[in-house]
Amino acid sequence: MTNAYLDALKQRRTQYSLGRNLSAPKEELLSLIHEAVKHSPSSFNSQSSRALVLFGADSEKLWRIAVDEVRKVAPAEGFAQTEAKLGSFAAGVGTVLFFEDQDVVRSLQEKFALYADNFPVWSEQAGGMAQMSVWATLANAGVGASLQHYNPLIDAAVASEWNIPASWKLRAQMPFGSNEAGFGEKTFMDDAERFRVAG
Repeated sequence: MTNAYLDALKQRRTQYSLGRNLSAPKEELLSLIHEAVKHSPSSFNSQSSRALVLFGADSEKLWRIAVDEVRKVAPAEGFAQTEAKLGSFAAGVGTVLFFEDQDVVRSLQEKFALYADNFPVWSEQAGGMAQMSVWATLANAGVGASLQHYNPLIDAAVASEWNIPASWKLRAQMPFGSNEAGFGEKTFMDDAERFRVAG
């Protein structure tokens, strides 16, 4: 059995060695990201996911912010390795910042009080699906990426630098660019430990 969607999912891998050797223009990359987020599912069709796409100097600035903020809390010994890792994210073409709009969550909690406790969870699920959609879409286009989580350390600086609405909660960062290294073999746990079938 062949399935184009599963084939695209299988192409999605974590890439830490990013570069700027992409033939796709900025507008094409933006369109891919836009469409992937737009068509990702969300509970009650809430469309709570938000994205800020940074290119070039703005993407580099994000990772300088991350270096500065992580330095404040990380042990000095071994920080050079952390700084090098953050620098590898800045070496790409850009970064997608994923947010969840808390105004949407609160509005749904008020409108559907019976499910109030669930809407924050469902918002996180919607965000995860948007992130996966963008990642698989980029991978399918030959673009390398990884998913990072330097929130909440960088939240205030990001909000100030890019005028982010107060209701947008930063959830993840996805640096992307050309694949400058191959991928190792991916291992999987035994299916019998992970899946059950009834009926």
